Amino acid sequence: MAASDAQRLPVPPFDHEAAVKKVRLAENAWNTRDPEKVAGAYTVDSYWRNRAEFIFGREQIIQFLRRKWAKELDYRLIKELWVPSGKRIAVRFAYEWHDDSGNWFRSYGNENWEFDTNGFMARRLASINDLLIKESDRKYRWPLGPRPDDHPGLSELGL
Repeated sequence: MAASDAQRLPVPPFDHEAAVKKVRLAENAWNTRDPEKVAGAYTVDSYWRNRAEFIFGREQIIQFLRRKWAKELDYRLIKELWVPSGKRIAVRFAYEWHDDSGNWFRSYGNENWEFDTNGFMARRLASINDLLIKESDRKYRWPLGPRPDDHPGLSELGL
């Protein structure tokens, strides 16, 4: 099968179970902080709006993520399904990180995702707000990498 014919399971239309799986797969990939791995989940011509930045295609996604994770240190993310609808999924998320001066933040946001028929994300629209927090207020303390299966999600953490 050619790369262009590959599928990235699950594929639309998404029921609740498939959407929850897709969200967790995305969360796990982002928690690797590997720009190439993350970008591989998007179409070659994917379109993003991230805050006030507009990003087109995998190469720009990779460059964006490299800049992001050079600034947002010790990044840990939790995503939660809001609602699935056909080829679209709405997600809410929160992630914690610190800058190079040791200031900790929790960033809250919502994303709207749209997928092609092969399960690659073609569109990602993200709105994000940053909140300065004390290190002692952190809730994400698992080792860097994917969130452990037994770690509470956003709702369980009261976020």
